[in-house]
Amino acid sequence: MEQITRGQAVRVGVDLAKRVIQVHAVDAGGQVLVIRALARDKFLTWCGQLPAGCIVAMETSSSAHHWARKLAALGLDARIIAAQLVGPYRKQGASGKNDANDAAAVCEAASRPGMHFVPVKSIEQQSMLSVHRLREGFKAERTACINRIRGLLAEFGLVFAQSAGALGSVLTGVLEDASNEMNTLARLVLQRAQVQWRELDAHLAWCDERIAAHAKDNDAVKTAATLIGIGPVTASAAIATVVDFRQFRCGAQFGAWLGLVPSQHSSGGKSRLGGITKRGDVYLRTMLIQGAKSAVMTAHQRSDPISRWVAALRERAGWQKAVVALANKNARILWAVMTKGERFDPRHVSVKKPGAAPGAAPAG
Repeated sequence: MEQITRGQAVRVGVDLAKRVIQVHAVDAGGQVLVIRALARDKFLTWCGQLPAGCIVAMETSSSAHHWARKLAALGLDARIIAAQLVGPYRKQGASGKNDANDAAAVCEAASRPGMHFVPVKSIEQQSMLSVHRLREGFKAERTACINRIRGLLAEFGLVFAQSAGALGSVLTGVLEDASNEMNTLARLVLQRAQVQWRELDAHLAWCDERIAAHAKDNDAVKTAATLIGIGPVTASAAIATVVDFRQFRCGAQFGAWLGLVPSQHSSGGKSRLGGITKRGDVYLRTMLIQGAKSAVMTAHQRSDPISRWVAALRERAGWQKAVVALANKNARILWAVMTKGERFDPRHVSVKKPGAAPGAAPAG
């Protein structure tokens, strides 16, 4: 079917790709109207035929938010679904994965009343996230560069302390020291590697300046950065990643979305808990855990209830569990301060409201 009669299609599943976009449109009764592969440059024109308010759903991908913004501008109801939530709706199973089946599965998943959709990020949010992604790439390249320099020096019997600062402080002197066995070519190689190291440091400094400006100009980032174990970088990443904290019912759900809760394999009334699920946004979860590590290390220097709690937990359950527990607590507190518009108070004590559902943990 090449054309869409206005008012017929109520839901469209889309499988995005670089050059070809597969669409699967159905009417109010679930009857299939269109199964078609479109060239990328014809996709918006085709969507322009859809009736206003028609649901157009797609999986999360590198271009999903871009297309969602474009579709919303056309008056369509653009929705994004996490890929792991679409797979169960593919009738052909894992062995029947192709573009047409994926589009059909997206269309079916979008019809479920209890489906969780990913809020569409703004251009500003994606721009700030691109700074964080670039910074992570530079960090990895810098670590690789330093390790490469260490390996090359070790070939000539030169071994130094593990920290980057210790190596950086002696590297120039080593290259100028004529008493070691390095020849001219080896020194030129290491000089080139040293130049790369300095360039990567400059790139990282530029990224940190952009993040610092975000933390200075954005009130939400300022609020998030007041939490114990959440600094400007983590606060900036959180605000850029989460469109609206109210999309989560409670702080516990936000922590679960980040993958900071135990995995379960329970049955027959017996609870079996494993390690954390590691679902959700990897970068944000990693930043929360790294910040929690720093807070756990210095907890004995503070007297607030959270620091006393985490210090006691470290003694009782060990370092790793204390770090993850604090990261989860910070996620809950972050949800609370973002949704309630309150400033973080490290001495605040959460009290369960009367009539709260059994087992519902306070957000703080």
